[in-house]
Formats: sequence, structure tokens, C-alpha cells
Amino acid sequence: MGQIVILLLVVASGMGLSVEAGLLGPLGEEVGHTAAALSIFLVGGLLLSVALVFAPQRSLPRLLAQPRWLLAGGILGPVYVIVLTIATPVIGVGTTMVGILCGQVAASLAIDHFGLFGTPRQSIDRYRLSALVLILLALGILNR
Repeated sequence: MGQIVILLLVVASGMGLSVEAGLLGPLGEEVGHTAAALSIFLVGGLLLSVALVFAPQRSLPRLLAQPRWLLAGGILGPVYVIVLTIATPVIGVGTTMVGILCGQVAASLAIDHFGLFGTPRQSIDRYRLSALVLILLALGILNR
């Protein structure tokens, strides 16, 4: 797949996260934050289970043989969804998403810079740092 197509998929997925936050906020207010988060994972788990049946390469035994620290990322998803559910009704979808983006970019820069988790090293340069500063400024402007 070309880099442009991948970039478009990433942008579309980011848009989907905003829609998810917009849905989770009101749902969390109605049924509770934890129940709303659970609903996301139940539906997602069901869809992934169906997709796995049709996947050309099923590697569940290999998945379970991986070091446990690689599977620890599963802890972060529920935390993220619960934070979305709590934050969205209070500060709005836009501010929530910019805050999430700020955290993602800051952590991503550190992961790239130090080559953490086996990723290729990419030094933090002035362009990457400028992007983080601009996101911080956007968060400050939205939070006025």
C-alpha cells in the first residue's frame, strides 16, 4: 500500500476516534463510564472474532506465546476509552481529542527517539518538536 493511502487511512481512523468520543460521552452519562467502555470492547471483540474466522492467517497460538509485556498494550485501551467517556461531556470532543493527540505525539516522539519497543530510532528534530509545541498551543487555545 502506498504511503498516501496509509496516511489517508490514519486520518480516517483519527476521525473515527472523534466520533467514538462523541458517542461515548452521552452513553457514559446514561449507563455509567465503565459500562459504556465495556460496550465498546464487547462490540469490538465480537467484530474481531468474526473477522478472525475469515482471516487468511490465524495465529492465536503464536499470539499467546509472545512475551507478556507485548500483550500489556491491552491494558491501555480500556483506560483510554474510560478517559474519553469521562472527559468528553466535561470539556467537549475537540478539546478531548487535542489533549489525546498531545499525549500521543509526546509519547510517540519519545518512543521514536529512543527506539523503544523495538521501533526504529528517529531522532527528535526541530520539526517534530515544533509539531508538539503547536499541538500544546492548540490545547491551550481550546482550553481558554
